[in-house]
Amino acid sequence: MTTSAVLVGTLLCLAMPVTAATLEVDKTRSKIAVAATATGHDFSGTLKDYTVKATGAVAKLKPESLELNWNFSDLKTADNGRDAEMLKWLGGAAPKGSFKFVKFWTDKAGVDHAAGTLTIHGVSKTVYFPFAVKKDGEWVTASGSAELNYKDFGLPLVRAMLVMTVNPKLVVTFQLVGKVK
Repeated sequence: MTTSAVLVGTLLCLAMPVTAATLEVDKTRSKIAVAATATGHDFSGTLKDYTVKATGAVAKLKPESLELNWNFSDLKTADNGRDAEMLKWLGGAAPKGSFKFVKFWTDKAGVDHAAGTLTIHGVSKTVYFPFAVKKDGEWVTASGSAELNYKDFGLPLVRAMLVMTVNPKLVVTFQLVGKVK
């Protein structure tokens, strides 16, 4: 459903490469999730598998490159029926999503922001979001969130039983934890 589209974005959201060489992401410590609201209830989904390639300047924790790719079949909402409907809504077959880091900057308040190209449902859009990077020994943690509108990616409004609607605005959050290699 809409959660799948957002996670792709979300996944967005992984524009946090932060090492002089490479960030090797530990998926057991990391999380990419999407939160959605619908008539009468909220739900969330977690991306269970994905690939990340990230590099950056370790000393300054400055990102240089980041690519995130995933299959929407790996976005799980704890409701198998909803997950199956989400895949149909995304066009069936094996829908994929991707995010590619473009740039980052620090605003006047000292908050880091990233921009990147998010592709969902064959539509690519530039997304912007704040993020934070922390280093503790060999471990680097990049975290942030972005609000997305799934209709911006050519996806229809989700309605069921004539009364339930999934709000097109979704929030993707991420926390990527990895070792600098």
